[in-house]
Order: sequence, then structure tokens, then C-alpha cells
Amino acid sequence: MENKELDEFLNDLCGIDGIQALALGGSRATERTDEKSDYDFYVYSENGVDKENRYKILTKYCRYFELGNDYWELEDNGQLKCGIDFDLVYRNLRQFENTVADVVENFNSCNGFTTCLWGNVLNSKIIFDKDDVFKKIKERFTIPYPQKLKENIIKRNMALLSGSVVSYDKQILKSIYRKDLVNLNNRVSAFLASYFDILFAINELPHPGEKRIMEICLYKCDVLPNGFERNVNGLIQNTSNNESMVEILKNIVHELKKIL
Repeated sequence: MENKELDEFLNDLCGIDGIQALALGGSRATERTDEKSDYDFYVYSENGVDKENRYKILTKYCRYFELGNDYWELEDNGQLKCGIDFDLVYRNLRQFENTVADVVENFNSCNGFTTCLWGNVLNSKIIFDKDDVFKKIKERFTIPYPQKLKENIIKRNMALLSGSVVSYDKQILKSIYRKDLVNLNNRVSAFLASYFDILFAINELPHPGEKRIMEICLYKCDVLPNGFERNVNGLIQNTSNNESMVEILKNIVHELKKIL
């Protein structure tokens, strides 16, 4: 790494018994950083990482920290004394590998964000790797985008976007009718999650996650619907304009179907 204190912090962390691999992910790994970018580190083990040893290291190097947050995955979050913000995400190595395999090799799709963990594996930069365990996982999943996975993602998420009894566009229209802005924003977010899942599948790209997703699409996706940027921005910005939202929804689905 480019910072001495960060290097020392990570070296001490990797000395804890049970840690098998440490990888850098997020924007720091893909070089899409800005002044707000923190460091996302993924810590892999078989049986967990001792909380007391984590506490000792965090106390030594951090200005402040929170130990054992579990709102999403198990994490330690904080800021080093030099001012670097970080997230330490703790993962069971085999469980994580099996979860990625369920998508990449068994072709199971989700309601949006299907291939995020696959993308995380491929884009992570290895910092520490005992017995090359994480390297072997990267090699296992460094494969062409599976056609069956692509088909499954598109099929599932297109049904969620429009055309089924429970589709998001119908739910959004109900929210508009009821003037339920909280539910409306929730359903728009779900609609966009499935929409972007389809776009990355069409372009045979692992999903990069939710941050800067528009920018990544415009830069990396060879195939995008007509009016892509205008329609997505319009959908988000017109939640108080019923007529505009209805037309934008129709146009998004229509233009997406044209590139399938």
C-alpha cells in the first residue's frame, strides 16, 4: 500500500491466527477513487477471527472504530490515526466460495445485484494469501460469462420489471395512485436494481455494485437502451410528477426490450 501506517496496520492484522486471506476491494481496487473513497478490505477465514485480537489492533492504530457491526456482513469500521477511513469485512472463506459458485456455476439469479460477489472476487487485489487460497478462488471464477446465467438473470428480472402480476411497474403505479411516496421510492429502487442487473447481464459483465453505477454503465457497457441516462435520471427526479413517471416507466421498459 502507499501509506506506512496502513501497511503496518494490515501486517499486524494478517498476523492474527485464523486469517487465511486479505483482499482490497471497492473503488480502491478498481481505481475509481475520489476524495471520499475509503478502503474496503475483505478478511477471509474458516472459523472466524478472534474479536479480542481485532480489538487490540484497532485500538493501536485507530483514531476511532466500531467493532463487530453486522448490519450487512460482519465488519469492523473506523479511521486510522493518519486519517484513512476503512471497512474490514469478515467472511467465511468456504461459505463465500459456495455462494459465488451458486451464481457462476449453478446459474442462479437474484432480484437485482446477482453477480456482485462474483465481481468482487474478480476485482479484488490480494494483499495476503496463506497457501494461495484466495488466488485459487479467483482462478476458479475467472471464466467467460455463462450464457445460462445471462438468460436466467434476464428472465427473472424482466418479469420483475414488467409483465407479471407482481411486477415493479405495477407496484409503482399503485404507489402513485395512493400518493404513498415512501413506498414509491422503495419500489423505484427495486425497479432500478433489476434494471441494472439486466443491463450488466446483456453486456456480460459482473455487477460492480451500487456506487457510481451510471458512470460505470456509460463507460463499460457496449449495449445500452436509447435514452438510458435521460430515462434513469428522469425516473429518479420525477417522483412527484405522476404523468412523467408513468411515461418514463413505459419508455424504460420499451427501450430495454428492444435490445434484448
